[in-house]
Parts: sequence; C-alpha cells; structure tokens
Amino acid sequence: MTERTTSARITPEPRPIILDCDPWHDDAIAIILALGHRGIDLRGITTVVGNQTLEKVTRNAQSVLTLCRRDQVPVYAGATAPLIRPVRVAADIHGDSGLDGVLLPEPTRPLSDGHAVQFIVDQVLRADPGTLTLVATGPLTNLALAARLEPRIISRVREVVLMGGGAQRGNRTPVAEFNIWADPEAAHIVFDAPWPVTMVGLDLTHQALATEQVRARIAEIGSPLSEFVGGVLEFYRGAYVRAQRFTDPPVHDPCTIAYLIDPDIVQTRRAPVSVELNGMHTAGMTVVDLRTAAGPDCHTQVATRLDHERFWDLVVGAIRTLG
Repeated sequence: MTERTTSARITPEPRPIILDCDPWHDDAIAIILALGHRGIDLRGITTVVGNQTLEKVTRNAQSVLTLCRRDQVPVYAGATAPLIRPVRVAADIHGDSGLDGVLLPEPTRPLSDGHAVQFIVDQVLRADPGTLTLVATGPLTNLALAARLEPRIISRVREVVLMGGGAQRGNRTPVAEFNIWADPEAAHIVFDAPWPVTMVGLDLTHQALATEQVRARIAEIGSPLSEFVGGVLEFYRGAYVRAQRFTDPPVHDPCTIAYLIDPDIVQTRRAPVSVELNGMHTAGMTVVDLRTAAGPDCHTQVATRLDHERFWDLVVGAIRTLG
C-alpha cells in the first residue's frame, strides 16, 4: 500500500498554536523551532507532568523562553499527575532536572496565573473556529482534561498534532512509547475525540537523528543558543547510547513543529488509532490499523517518513534566527 504525501506547502500566514509539553531536551528544541520560524505563532506554552515533575518541567519551559529572549510567551502549569495512574518520570534519559547537561538561566517572567487546562479551553473558545492548533509533546493529560471540561473545543480546534505512540514500536516498553504509556487513559480520550489528530510517533521521529554532521552545523553558528543546543544534544546522545544503544539520538518533539511549518517534510497515512488500556504487557500501546485504506470518516493519521535534511534545515535556521 502506498503512503500519502501531504500536498500543502509552507503557509504564508503564521499558524497559531498552543504547545503543551513537559520540557526536556527535545522539547527545548521544539520550543526553539516554534519561536524561531515565522510560520508559527506560539500563543502560549502549557506544561504537564511527564519527563519530570510538573515544577521542574515548568521551570525548564520558562528558562528556555528566557534563553531565547522570548519571555513574553505565557507559560501555564497544568496537570501534576496522570488521570488515574501514578507519576512515572524519565530521569534515566533526561536526568534529575529534566534538562541535565546544560545550564539554564533563571526565568525572567513569573509563571502565568491560572491552570493550563483552563487556558487551553479559553484560547480555543476565543479563537475563530478551525484556526488554533494544539501541539502536544508530552503525556496527553491536559488535552484530555480540556476536552472533558469543555467538549465544545473539540469541534473548534483546527488539529491536534502530538508526539507519541508508534505503529510498529515502543520505547518505554516493547510496544508503548513513553508519552502514551505515562497516561494511556488520557491518550484514549484524545485519540477517541472526533477532532483531527496527527500522530507523530516513533516510526517517524526515529528518523530525526542528530548525526555528527547535524551537530557540526549547529556548532558552526557560534552563538550562545547554538552552544546550548549543542550541549543538549551531547547529553542526550550519551543518554541514548547508554539506555537504548543509539549511535545518534532521535530528536522527537521538533518533528511536530516541522510538520506544521512544512507538511511536505512529513509523509502521513490516514489510519484508525486505538490506545490499549488493559493489557498486562501492552498498556499504552497505540494500535494502528494499517490493514486497509481508511474510510472517509477516519479522523486520525500517522506520520511515516521524514525528509531528514529539510527537517534539520528548519531547526538550524531557527537557531540562527534566535541567536
């Protein structure tokens, strides 16, 4: 069966988004790409417990904005725990701070008042229908709570683009990717809701490798921000070598932003996606039905193939712009 390549080009108008994340190493690069490309209008960052505790990932988000000199972007803290399961962080990959290996500046802007879930609801209801995109690069707890708190947002969101899952593989377990595994009940709510969902999972993001050539391109920029990204990738590379035997680390989360900037960078295939909740060995698995062509009522699609060179061109360009 052939894969479908999206035909849309880079949009002339900035794409308004809310980035819901649990900032660790590749979340930081996703923030940088969102800030450093004119194709994205970052309306706010919401944080969720995931790679580390909510307090730590929220501070990381604030610090990355300070580093990029974009602290006018509001940051709202969200869920402190999954819907029903215990908190399970990823300190084995990202360290005690969630962003080990680099020095982050102290945040220069206070955390915004209010809860992330309410911010998401308010922003979607205020925006024109079909204009605001929700991007999730952590567990899906905040998005699930927003959909349940105010179901009207489901028909008003333009699209949900999430980093999580995989059609063929997992990383936290043999079949489950971390973000889905951390809160599978929330993921079930998000995938089951009838808004358009693009799953940018491990099948795609394991192609976004920060090779030696990529790291050299970033080092050549010679700015404080490029040094920061270089430090992020160096720590990240060591963690992946130890934990998952990657020679070069896959940089997952910026793939969601790259897809929104230029969908031609990512090939997608429309397919039904279900989240396994009850399996003793398969909880958190994203079950993607690739047996036949999806029907016209299918609202989910999965990313399958990445244009590696064009992806890194976007990331390097954003670092230059902000640096």
